[in-house]
Amino acid sequence: MHRPLLLSLFLAAASAALAEPASPLRLAALSADLYAQGVEAADPLTILTAARLRKSAAPDLAPEDPLSWQSMLAAASALAGDDPAVAALAADIAAETAKGAIAGAVIRRGDADPGETPLLALDFEGGAYAEVYVEAAPGTDINIFVRDADGNVVCEDRNTSFVAYCGWTPSQDGSFTLTVENRSTAPTEYSLMTN
Repeated sequence: MHRPLLLSLFLAAASAALAEPASPLRLAALSADLYAQGVEAADPLTILTAARLRKSAAPDLAPEDPLSWQSMLAAASALAGDDPAVAALAADIAAETAKGAIAGAVIRRGDADPGETPLLALDFEGGAYAEVYVEAAPGTDINIFVRDADGNVVCEDRNTSFVAYCGWTPSQDGSFTLTVENRSTAPTEYSLMTN
């Protein structure tokens, strides 16, 4: 396939993924899903799309993080071998600069043993949509729970996946405790982002 056609297809897929405004945390979740699909299908273009989304959503993840945009580019390049079109697209993504500040930030990177790991309480503004996103390496089963000051679960994501997302609107300013649950049998590293 010629580079202009390949680039057009790649950019069309990335633009379609970004067609509706999404929060940085939703983009991070989408990029994680696309990355897993690309790895499973051994498709470097899907992985490149995931890397582009990840760079726009969470550009500051450590390069060694398994879901950083740099790691995704490396995975796509490894799958593509000597394909010059894929190498050129990867170089274009690496050279892109951030377009404005991201609303979400990595607030914690850590390790989670199997079971629940309670984190420090965080304050969220009443009436404003709150988001929490956690991810681990593909193949891990990780969940997130958000509890109010009284210990009531206000949001949870128990899907069998290596990513978990919670969004809710607190009725008033308050402190909420986040708990990461590692349902895998081995310890795992995770990244947690919030707005």
